[in-house]
Amino acid sequence: MFGSFAYDNPTRLHFGEDSLNALAGELASCGPVVQLVYGGGSIRKNGIYDQVCAVLKAAGKTIVDDAGVMPNPTIDRVLEGVARAREAKADLLLAVGGGSCCDYAKAVAASVHLAEDPWDFYFERCRPVPADMPVLPVGCVVTMAGTGSEMNGTSVITNPAMRAKKNCKFGPRVFPKFAILNPAFTLTLPDWQMRAGIFDTFNHIGEAYFSGTDDSVSDYISEGLMRSVIHAGRVAVKNPQDYEARSNLMWAATWALNTLIGLGKAGDWNVHGMGRVLGAHTNATHGMTLSAVAMPYYRRVLPHGLARFRRYATAVWDVAPEGSDMDIALEGLARMEAWMREIGVVLSVRGIGVTEEPAELESLVSDMTAAVAGIRGGYLHLERADIEAILQESLAAE
Repeated sequence: MFGSFAYDNPTRLHFGEDSLNALAGELASCGPVVQLVYGGGSIRKNGIYDQVCAVLKAAGKTIVDDAGVMPNPTIDRVLEGVARAREAKADLLLAVGGGSCCDYAKAVAASVHLAEDPWDFYFERCRPVPADMPVLPVGCVVTMAGTGSEMNGTSVITNPAMRAKKNCKFGPRVFPKFAILNPAFTLTLPDWQMRAGIFDTFNHIGEAYFSGTDDSVSDYISEGLMRSVIHAGRVAVKNPQDYEARSNLMWAATWALNTLIGLGKAGDWNVHGMGRVLGAHTNATHGMTLSAVAMPYYRRVLPHGLARFRRYATAVWDVAPEGSDMDIALEGLARMEAWMREIGVVLSVRGIGVTEEPAELESLVSDMTAAVAGIRGGYLHLERADIEAILQESLAAE
């Protein structure tokens, strides 16, 4: 392990089929007004909303509905949530949903008492949460596995007017205080979102893994997590109602991005940098924006991180260690691509609505180049020519 670090993760997790029973105990330490954050209404149809509200009412809480959070939450929607929280004098933001709801709740929590514009302060200037400013507590009831947002202090928000999608690492003060993870709550998730979540989790692990050259404990943990996601992903795609597979996917998603496997690592995050730009331009599902560029990116950087890609092939994909390092590494990526096809994720940007229209491609290349300009943790610093080649290879993929 290289480098020095401190580890602080204040989120308390409750996992399993009876995990919602822990919500009452968590509510005991918060005030009377709970702002209930959720998306398009699926939790009303599948009964999760009623279950959560029953616990809130039994605890004597006043419920302030904050419905309609979109899959890629916008800064305008965050400002609406801030206004609602201020008017209601909310004591807790309870996000019931996937990563978008959790990200939104964290952005609102960090902005309720902020005097400045949140987009400029946090997402443009990357300023830290003021130490002397109160932050509303956040809790999460997770209904989609993939983002890991329930156990970190990061939020990704879109600014449609600027065609920008940016993240802010708020830090431990904005970590959810608690998270309820009941795998059964994910069983009604639409198939497309489940598949996207599987790859989102896998890529979160890869962003930490494909960096550095030392013998890192984090990498051994990452390899085990990736093998679990590969196996559980296959099972879940064949039988989405397989509780064991869905529970493993949910647990892996949390550990993929709760900061643990990033310790002692520089981190890559080029795939996410490009994926966020694609999301801002197309409003596509996040996991699919990542899968659309992952394979062309990894093939391009493989020669610069050959030893790591060889290890990846043997440790994660069980490639026999005979032959040249390049052949072994390439076989690992071939097996990864075959798995991606097996679980049904997008392998071309065409699948998320990108065309070969010159102005659109020029805009994407420019924005992607800017998005990855500051990234130095991977094996190759991407220049404009690299981005152009990655996009063209993705466009040509089937």
